Amino acid sequence: VQLQASGGGLVQVGGSLRLSCRASGLTFGRYAMGWYRQAPGKERDLVAGIGSGGTTYYADSVKGRFTISRDNAKNTVYLQMNNLKPEDTAVYYCAAAPVLAVLISTPNYWGQGTQVTVSS
Repeated sequence: VQLQASGGGLVQVGGSLRLSCRASGLTFGRYAMGWYRQAPGKERDLVAGIGSGGTTYYADSVKGRFTISRDNAKNTVYLQMNNLKPEDTAVYYCAAAPVLAVLISTPNYWGQGTQVTVSS
């Protein structure tokens, strides 16, 4: 299984970025997909997840600003991030699990990280 994340970068406060993660080696449409992030000196935390049926989960800190979506035809999950804040600065990791409940606790698969930096 490979999860290839892209789309990170440097953005100013209030700006937007869209992360993408293309998966291979698994039956994408049957998996819950999500995004975690890890800031320096902090634990890796779940940002958003989406189940195979489209159910979504968001951390309180990103509700109303971030939107997770998936395109099963492209084996890709997206994270649209709007109104970015300095505290959103972190390495963002794509993750996959058979169901959303597992994704929220202990994902089975991880992608490489992509750096998001929000400058003030």
